[in-house]
Amino acid sequence: MSKFHSLVVLTNSLTLAEKKAFRIRSSRSKANSDYVVLYDIIEKNKDLPPSLLLAEFLEKRPKASIETTTKYLFELLLDTILELKKEQDSFYFLFNKILKARILYEKSMFEECFRLLDEIIEQAEKFENYYALLMASRLELDYLLALNFPDLDEATLLKKQFRLNESLKYVRKINEQSSLYENLKHRIVYKGHARSQKQKDELNDLIYSEISIVASLSLDNFEISKLHQLFQANYLISVGDYQSALNSYIELNNLFEANKHRWSNPPVYYLHTLEGVLESLRSIRNYDGMTYFVNQLKAIDSQSASFRINLTCIIFLYELFPLLDRGDFTASNALMNSYKEPLFDKLFTLNRARQAELCLYTSLIYFGNSEYHKAHKFLNQIILRGKSYYYLPLYRTIRLVNLLILYKLEDFDLIKYEIRSLKRDLRDTGKENKIERLLFKFLTKQLPLVPQKRELLLERTLREFNDIQHDVFEKQILRLFNFTAWVESILRKIPLSTVLSNQQAEHKF
Repeated sequence: MSKFHSLVVLTNSLTLAEKKAFRIRSSRSKANSDYVVLYDIIEKNKDLPPSLLLAEFLEKRPKASIETTTKYLFELLLDTILELKKEQDSFYFLFNKILKARILYEKSMFEECFRLLDEIIEQAEKFENYYALLMASRLELDYLLALNFPDLDEATLLKKQFRLNESLKYVRKINEQSSLYENLKHRIVYKGHARSQKQKDELNDLIYSEISIVASLSLDNFEISKLHQLFQANYLISVGDYQSALNSYIELNNLFEANKHRWSNPPVYYLHTLEGVLESLRSIRNYDGMTYFVNQLKAIDSQSASFRINLTCIIFLYELFPLLDRGDFTASNALMNSYKEPLFDKLFTLNRARQAELCLYTSLIYFGNSEYHKAHKFLNQIILRGKSYYYLPLYRTIRLVNLLILYKLEDFDLIKYEIRSLKRDLRDTGKENKIERLLFKFLTKQLPLVPQKRELLLERTLREFNDIQHDVFEKQILRLFNFTAWVESILRKIPLSTVLSNQQAEHKF
């Protein structure tokens, strides 16, 4: 991604508060400064591709250096976001103070420096931020050494050193536990869930190591407890103990609820955690377990307008997924209508990733209800702005769903054009999934489908389905939309809702 393209993405991701802060900051400069003109062009033309934005800027500012202006505006936007983050997040707040303490020392304002370091250490202990605590403690000892330990007795020095060593111990243990969690997730992604005793036994090394780390430390520590519950829940899911996994997720939520003083403002990390929990529960089809965490989302309160609309979107999606996955398109449509004012009327205030996700699943609701023109129209809101969305991983799935809609609209010429375009993009990236190859082959060789070949095609395709549905990488695409169910519905000439419902019944745990 070029620097200018990165600037466009960053500008379009700004929240209302960040835009307001930038306007205040830029008001100190000339109103017609190059970087202000460039910002206005990008901000007011969200649907234009970067090449046209660049051309418009050069037309207005033919003598400007695009490289210099782009770099300056990019850095200014990052500084503006950082300035806001310092007031919202303890992590940014503490490390900003550490930088101030260094400046005070360099200016020989030693008393003020040590007073600020004491404040940082106290707050770092409160928030259990061992990285900030470690750095502040190390700076304090370095500065005391440089000043020949003014008015410092040996007992106090040993106490400060002990505190630093304790911080090191926690950082090391947290890193070890994080490594175990990362290894577990990596095995699940690349090897899938354990389906035999032998595969369960292969996880024993991780289990014993995790138990050993937790036993050596107090679970009163927030970070250790959080990682422990995440590890336990993912391990239990991988071995098929879904109820115990749900209990671990509930414990994790209770941990966050008991530590609200560690939340950022707005609580974005808590939101990310709940979304991760819901995604895991959806992947194992534990829809009943999802209800508890959706209710926890609804209990979150924030004054941030951008955070609230993002929260509303997540609540809608995770209320929708159980209905869509079961093929209940009628109930899905009713749910969608109930969110018209709080969500759909504000669609384009969401960030681009959320816009794409919401448009995809809304289109699938119309698709499932055989309203193909509406489905196509809704999905086109993303496809026609492709240059602004193509960097999103979801964009390929959106284009695949569009092929299914075009099939139902019997626009076979456009299907062939789109498939050629997709294949060119896939050649550039060097990555093509099995489900994509299957769809391309199905749609190109069977347009329109020949009735007398239906049985032969069904038998061959179902064999390919079986391979795809047991491939851990293909499952990541099928989780977004069950393309194999759609192809089966076409071949068997039965409604998509029936196939989805039958598949859910077969996989019910």
